[in-house]
Amino acid sequence: MKIAQSAGKMKTLMKSKRFDHTAFLKTLTHRPGVYRMIGEEGEVLYVGKAKDLRKRVGSYFTRAANLRIQTMVSHIRDIEVTVTHTEAEALLLENNLIKSLKPRYNILLRDDKSYPYIFISDDEFPRISFYRGARKEKGRYFGPYPSSSAVRETLYLLQKLFPVRQCENSYYANRSRACLQYQIKRCTGPCVGLVDREAYLRDVQDIELFLQGKTRDVVDGLVERMEQAAERLEFEQAARYRDQIEAIRKVQERQYVSGEKGDLDIVACATGEGQACVQVFFVRQGRNLGNKQFFPRGSANRTESEVLSAFVAQFYLGRTVPAEILVSHRPDDAGLLEEALSAQAGRRVKLRSSLRGERARWLKMARHNAELALKSRLASSSNARLRLEALQKVLGLDEPPGRMECFDISHTQGERTVASCVVFDGEGPLKSDYRRFNIEGITPGDDYAAMRQALQRRYARIMAGEGTLPDVLFIDGGRGQLAAAREVLNETGVNGVLLVGVAKGPDRRPGMEQLFLLDHQQPLILDAHSPALHLVQQIRDEAHRFAITGHRQRRGRARTRSVLEEIPGIGNKRRQQLLKQFGGLQGLSRAGVEDIATVNGISTRLAEKIYQAFHGTE
Repeated sequence: MKIAQSAGKMKTLMKSKRFDHTAFLKTLTHRPGVYRMIGEEGEVLYVGKAKDLRKRVGSYFTRAANLRIQTMVSHIRDIEVTVTHTEAEALLLENNLIKSLKPRYNILLRDDKSYPYIFISDDEFPRISFYRGARKEKGRYFGPYPSSSAVRETLYLLQKLFPVRQCENSYYANRSRACLQYQIKRCTGPCVGLVDREAYLRDVQDIELFLQGKTRDVVDGLVERMEQAAERLEFEQAARYRDQIEAIRKVQERQYVSGEKGDLDIVACATGEGQACVQVFFVRQGRNLGNKQFFPRGSANRTESEVLSAFVAQFYLGRTVPAEILVSHRPDDAGLLEEALSAQAGRRVKLRSSLRGERARWLKMARHNAELALKSRLASSSNARLRLEALQKVLGLDEPPGRMECFDISHTQGERTVASCVVFDGEGPLKSDYRRFNIEGITPGDDYAAMRQALQRRYARIMAGEGTLPDVLFIDGGRGQLAAAREVLNETGVNGVLLVGVAKGPDRRPGMEQLFLLDHQQPLILDAHSPALHLVQQIRDEAHRFAITGHRQRRGRARTRSVLEEIPGIGNKRRQQLLKQFGGLQGLSRAGVEDIATVNGISTRLAEKIYQAFHGTE
């Protein structure tokens, strides 16, 4: 109780007492360190570093640069300092404090999650997979990549070039026959012994060389194998090597950055209307791995140099850093950043802004991308952005989902089952990407089998190159449908897609939906006013509408067409002839096989099919 009363008295004292900066500055050292501005409630308003603490802190009270700083200074009730040996030490401490305290007046990166890698396991038959987190597992890591979608795209590409398994170990260990990936030539079937280990490891080695940027070594090896196969008269195998070489060369033309062989990042900033956008392009071993955009919080009234200074420190300190970082605007403390990043990396790291030739062109392109992304963000609906960001937070994603798909099933007591797939991106529904699936060959009313068939058809086509994988896949249903969907994605080799089951709540009332995730024991139940829930409801309802429309159309067509139209081998002429001979469908339905076979052009076998269509007997 006494402690609580003391804390309350301290807060009251801080609210009533203005900060005496004159007295404080007299006691402040000229050494380097970190300072923390404390507000009325004891909260940290701002964290900064300084080569000379007294000079830097004093500048806030003698020459406030803009309204933002003036407002912050008016709320200061105390200042805490930590003295360090060097300014580089102060930079590291400042970065750690900003990440942990998230002060209101600092420039903050909202995305502080680890970046994904491609991982090749250390198994007897290694697996290539998506990986995020501490690099503790034995194996090789390649990256980092800008986003999970960039990793998925690369994995998909590698699967087309090199048939190495990407399935999870639990799925791999329990196979008794080769899966769909083997049938479409995306895997060599090590799970059931269809490839010897030496040949399999050759493909794994080619993947490693390819990811290291040593494409020429990969092609040279394939050329040698192609020539040896041709000498052995194994022309089909030689042709496969030839096609593989051609595919790799096409990929190389698309991915390589002209004139670059090593690792570098290209970082560009654009500001406007109180917001900033930073674009980062990742180049590893001369390969362009893609780009990622950031919108730092607290960037109002900041110059591009100030934004990049804060961004580079928060983004790279504590992470793997390339040897060179090309920046659109040179940070004021570029020398200090180079010193700190070099110490962290154990080698020299350079920030470069004055560039010529090809590098200047790449930097210009990155800046143009930043400007376009900023304009798009400012022009886009704030409500749509809020809903995506809310969904990102709820599902624990590293970035707002760029593409979402949802499946639903519709039928009437098992008749004419139709599955729907709707697609949404950051702008809303992508109706050109919607798909419907007429479900056949299942027990009527079996929604699990219908969902399995729809997912298998959809993602088998995507893995064959006919579409794009989503970031999030919503399934209309609970844990049972979710488990069935997971099994299908494993069979088709789909990785890195977040599965979410959307189940209707009690009494099927809107706003009571439950979200099921595979790695959560309990369902997520969102507030009825949650923007994330509203987005999920919109996507689910659109899938439901699209499925019902398709089912009604299919059911209507079935009820207005002749039974004869569904029998293979019965064309328009034979149909007209049968109807004339028997006076219509009713007369035909009463006829026996022998009677039907008397009609010109109708064989006994075809007559049996016609009879079965009316009577359902074998």
